[in-house]
Amino acid sequence: MKAQFDGTQVLAPPEAKVFYEQNGYGRVEKTGNLRLAVVEALYLIARGKIQIDGWSFDSLLAENAASPGFLRRFIVYRDIRERGFVITTGPQDFRIFPRGQRPGHGQSRYLLRVLSERDIVDLSVILREAQTAANMRKQFLLAVVDDEHELTYYEIRIIHPAAKEGFVLPTSESLPKIPAILAGTPAYVAEDGTGITETLKSSWYGTMLDANRLFLAPVEVCWLLESGRLSLTPEMTAEEYEDLAAAYDPEFADKMIVYRYFRGIGWSPRTGYKYGHHFRVYTEEGKHSEMLVHACANDLSMPMSVISRSVRLAHSVKKKMLFACMEKATVTFIEFARMKL
Repeated sequence: MKAQFDGTQVLAPPEAKVFYEQNGYGRVEKTGNLRLAVVEALYLIARGKIQIDGWSFDSLLAENAASPGFLRRFIVYRDIRERGFVITTGPQDFRIFPRGQRPGHGQSRYLLRVLSERDIVDLSVILREAQTAANMRKQFLLAVVDDEHELTYYEIRIIHPAAKEGFVLPTSESLPKIPAILAGTPAYVAEDGTGITETLKSSWYGTMLDANRLFLAPVEVCWLLESGRLSLTPEMTAEEYEDLAAAYDPEFADKMIVYRYFRGIGWSPRTGYKYGHHFRVYTEEGKHSEMLVHACANDLSMPMSVISRSVRLAHSVKKKMLFACMEKATVTFIEFARMKL
């Protein structure tokens, strides 16, 4: 079947309409002709379904390969097609339909963005596209192409952590105030015979320095001061302490926003340093932590390779990988999860 290339798209005669009707290729125009994106046309040429006057597969690929991202989009398009899905151009790079469905006969399930392993990822863009997909009741995917043209797929989810059923945040009136002594930016609580160190440990606070002293991390000190459960020596308000901690740790304010969120819903965040992230988070007592969380500004950009390493590490220790994106005091959690289509 002969087709024509107009420099941007390929136009096939009306008899090519069967490609759309059976497998969702292209868009049918009012004239009855089938207009194909170049990635669609290349795939059909490779399968021997169409020919383009004056163009071979190699020459058409070479003509378009200089366009940024074209080659990796074709690689992803081909991979999705060969997995048995119908894939069409979409509001991101592509839309993907469930197996057995196609345009006019079913709804697309995924919106997909194609990236290179060397791309710098703007988290605000990822968040916006994930929200768009969620509003359309679709799943948002990234297809990342490495330098050897191998593919990794990630599902991007906006997560809304919720309080455990029946959880009620304790009030300062219902609990005794805990005396603590400042030691740099951490503080420690000395056992006074009431079992206070054991009480704190059982609530996932602090680390024992010795048999009688429990050290509190700066985020724990700040949280307990804010909630009225800690009295600090030398005397200091929560606001004064936060300024002190922030002077030593430029990420402290962002970490506190995340820490407050999780403590406020009954989850237990602990340092995630050994995993290269701000927190590991426990949702149930007596179990392993279930997620790694990194606090970051909403407009932060990072290499895709950094995200890839984070996700792979999280999966290797059976945890979810969440990035906590902050805009002022609002936090939105984005989960990056490797997936197989």
